[in-house]
Amino acid sequence: MGLAVHYVHAPLEEKIREYLQSRLHPDIHLTVGLEPPEPAAYHILIAGRPKREQICANENLRALVIPWAGLPETTRQLMTEFPAVTVHNLHHNAGPVAEHALALLLAAAKFVVPMDRSMRSGDWSPRYHSSPSLILEGKTAVILGYGAIGQRLAGLCQGLGMEVIAVRRSATAGSLETGCCAPIESLPGLLPQATALLICLPHTPETTGLIGPEELALLPPHAVLVNVGRGPIVDEAALFRALREGSLYAAGLDVWYNYPEDESQRTHTAPSTYPFHELPNVVMSPHRAGSSLETEILRMRHLADLLNAAARGEPVPNRVHLERGY
Repeated sequence: MGLAVHYVHAPLEEKIREYLQSRLHPDIHLTVGLEPPEPAAYHILIAGRPKREQICANENLRALVIPWAGLPETTRQLMTEFPAVTVHNLHHNAGPVAEHALALLLAAAKFVVPMDRSMRSGDWSPRYHSSPSLILEGKTAVILGYGAIGQRLAGLCQGLGMEVIAVRRSATAGSLETGCCAPIESLPGLLPQATALLICLPHTPETTGLIGPEELALLPPHAVLVNVGRGPIVDEAALFRALREGSLYAAGLDVWYNYPEDESQRTHTAPSTYPFHELPNVVMSPHRAGSSLETEILRMRHLADLLNAAARGEPVPNRVHLERGY
């Protein structure tokens, strides 16, 4: 019997669906649609926020695949009721997010946005003043979160000539190809060394507010913070104050504290209760680090690799630990 897969994340464009089908093992039978097929005999369900009836529709279901990196809290809560169904996600966006984090780091450290604004109005005066740009070569990057994104970002920072210290929950102190790996307990001692603090963590109860006023105060005066994880990992008020007062030199932010609730609010929703947009030392990005012209192709390529492994009887990659939240 082949492997039956039901994809309900979103409608698939015909060319994207054809691309996915072309990469699948011939024993995989794929259906796409918001409602379960009849009879509901799929073994793997692909959905970011599945409905209870989709999980309960048949006894053959053995895995749920979330077609992005991350675990929505509603999905985590639902799936704790179905311990026989394993949960997995995709890391297709690791490369694009790491590249975007590097872009935010460089833009913030070099004050690219204010200089661009000046040039657009014909103002050359920044050229004749002392430059605020930081040199990153030879400096230390502390990467908070060393999953697929953090590992990619570590290599990019090394390419700039930076020393990399990766911090992860389950680490023991030691050396890696990308530099030093340290446990989360060592973070207070590492922050004073960080010219760049790069946050790639998932949002869980353990990581909420992990970087607060005390942690920000430990950073050196010319530190740059980049967050491509989730907004609430960094205390909102403390971050704004540190940037406004200059105790934190600059920041590049792709993740926020307030999001549009529906399509009608997409053009007029402030990302924070604080006016980050008034600060010249902040580069703002609308949570789009994983987006690119090739995102859907990457998603389908990684999804096919995961499903093919399942069809061969191998362990399904990228298993999510529901108790940890990632």
